[in-house]
Amino acid sequence: MTDVREVRGTSVNIPTPDGSADAYLAHPDDNAAHPAVLFYMDAIGLRPRLKEMADRLAGAGYTVLVPNLLYRHGPAPVVELPDFIDAAHRPALFEQLMPIIQELTPELAMRDAEAYLSWLAACPQAADGPVGTTGYCMGAGLALRTAGTYPERVAAAAGFHGARLATDAPDSPHLLADRVTAELYFGHADQDASLPPEQIERLDKALTEAGVRHRGELYTGAHHGYTMADTAAYDAEATERHWAALLDLFDRAL
Repeated sequence: MTDVREVRGTSVNIPTPDGSADAYLAHPDDNAAHPAVLFYMDAIGLRPRLKEMADRLAGAGYTVLVPNLLYRHGPAPVVELPDFIDAAHRPALFEQLMPIIQELTPELAMRDAEAYLSWLAACPQAADGPVGTTGYCMGAGLALRTAGTYPERVAAAAGFHGARLATDAPDSPHLLADRVTAELYFGHADQDASLPPEQIERLDKALTEAGVRHRGELYTGAHHGYTMADTAAYDAEATERHWAALLDLFDRAL
């Protein structure tokens, strides 16, 4: 599924137990059903950059859903975003975002995940069968958590510049390793304070001991957020490496 296809992108709304989540749906414009991917946003949220990424993934032959995970606080963007986010913007931006993000507990996120997966299962553009999921920043943890919470519905999961994947917290995502049946891939940024080496080691150990098919790679020189071209963290080389790894995983597993 590596040939590039014409893509159609539309705004959709996903019914959830707590309301309605606005989302972006991208798929090949060919009136056919394609393997589905649940795309988990980074902390900055659903915006043009994530739609560009969804379009690229759809162009490779997938039906991609990008929900606004913070829909309980309104449609995206839930806070005003500059066109380009540099170091000067980040403190004020995250001062607004972090209290909202912290309200999205694992319980709420997985309740939402069931709604997203059910919506994809009924989507005419999505093929039958398990989905793939990919996540960025906080979304990497949600991708892993979804694979562990709904193992029968997730065949492949990936996370890039993931944050807090294997902490000491009792609800850390890595503690679901023994429930995962999907194949996993992680692209870690080696300049990422939100995922220090000890967490990378703890994650790998948990997945290995659980017998999970997985691969974790360190992207040397990359910073947290390296896939996000609308931020100062963007790293073009690391981003292309991410695309190669992601498509390799999905083309094999979905």
